[in-house]
Amino acid sequence: MWGENLSDGSGYGQDASARGHGPGQEDGRAAGRERVFSPLPPAQGRGFARTWWGQTWLKALEDTALDGQQLKKGRRLARQGAVGAVSVRPGRITAVVRGADRTPCRADVLLRELDESEWDRLLDVIVEQAGHIAALLDRDMPPRLVEDAADAGLELLPGIGDLDPECSCDAWDHCPHTAALSYQVARLLDEDPFALLLLRGRGERELLDALQTRSSTRAAAESSKAEASGRAADLEGVDAAEAFALGAVLPPLPTGAAPVFDAVHVAPLTDGSSEAPGLDLDALGFLVSDAGARARRMLAKARSQGYADSPLPRPLTQWEDAARLAASRPGQEVTARLAAGCGRREEELARAAAAWSFGGADALTVLDEEWSPAAAVLMRAQQQLDAVRAEGELPCALRSTGAHWSAEGADAQLRFGPDGRWWPYRRRRGRWWPAGGPERNPAEALTTALAQEGEAAANGI
Repeated sequence: MWGENLSDGSGYGQDASARGHGPGQEDGRAAGRERVFSPLPPAQGRGFARTWWGQTWLKALEDTALDGQQLKKGRRLARQGAVGAVSVRPGRITAVVRGADRTPCRADVLLRELDESEWDRLLDVIVEQAGHIAALLDRDMPPRLVEDAADAGLELLPGIGDLDPECSCDAWDHCPHTAALSYQVARLLDEDPFALLLLRGRGERELLDALQTRSSTRAAAESSKAEASGRAADLEGVDAAEAFALGAVLPPLPTGAAPVFDAVHVAPLTDGSSEAPGLDLDALGFLVSDAGARARRMLAKARSQGYADSPLPRPLTQWEDAARLAASRPGQEVTARLAAGCGRREEELARAAAAWSFGGADALTVLDEEWSPAAAVLMRAQQQLDAVRAEGELPCALRSTGAHWSAEGADAQLRFGPDGRWWPYRRRRGRWWPAGGPERNPAEALTTALAQEGEAAANGI
């Protein structure tokens, strides 16, 4: 049976090598390239994804599926605990899912593996920043890692059309079985982003070993380079006339710039002498680092195919740019200066930064209390809520005020955005704070807000 093949029932997230695969079945390189996660409990009262990368996974699913009804049925199955043990291996996730009639079906969802050259570039990206490795070991997927990978031409997280379904029910698109599996996988990715990297082709142990080797090689190369530079400083120079003559035979400059993969490094902004009056070196260093990172991303985007035909993005307003900068957590002093420069209080900037981290400029539009949708837009939103309520997916009743729907008996709120998506909010210190990224389904957004409220209560906030 499929369930017997997928799990031995002995634990959560085991490597295939730990479940009795002998040398005759897989070589050392393939060891650990399969993990089996025990069945998760029903997801009652919570969203399927708390992290931004889990939400990105779900967005890829929801943007890919052609039939929203199949997704709703899949969510229902996942909430009922109908998904069995989940096998994760390069390019494929598999589980047995019991449908509404309890008939078991084998469901698979495929995601393209990275090839060897792509993995080489990704390893360079990860090892370039020690923080990337530390975050992964802490079971976190930092946004900067995904951005740096994108600068190198690599997409770690799936996008529209990337999640390819296969099911024994013979559906040609996402069916309730593959949708249920995908929703459960979002919960797994929340807890362990290494499962995503395994889907892309490398197991955790194999990846960490490769990073350690690459880090050691890089450190040795930098040491040798430093020694060579020291010796070169003692060599005699070249006569100016000779150097000028050599210029005539030098090869021409390259016609185009090479791809930019390296991270931005900021040189120390002091030589040990006294600082200029009023010059904040920490703030200046932060702005230089941010400008370098943005320039690198812009260059990589400009080199991408089809960029010349794409419309230019609108410039950010001063407030939007302040929120973007504050979202990177530059420190209390820099944040205070950003708030003062916009004529806002620090708490206002903190709320804007939280919104930006969940959805950029769109999230700031939703945060603005002056957003007032047209009557026809509100009517469509109300119809969508009524449809979800009729299916029994809303965990509590809502009362509306314009584009805001507040949960009765709870400090949770939904806000309807200009793009038709629902944004979760929760009350904190008397103000409404963003609680997560946008959802197409209001029930998912509300469960996210309620889950955030429960975490806040547990932490005494």
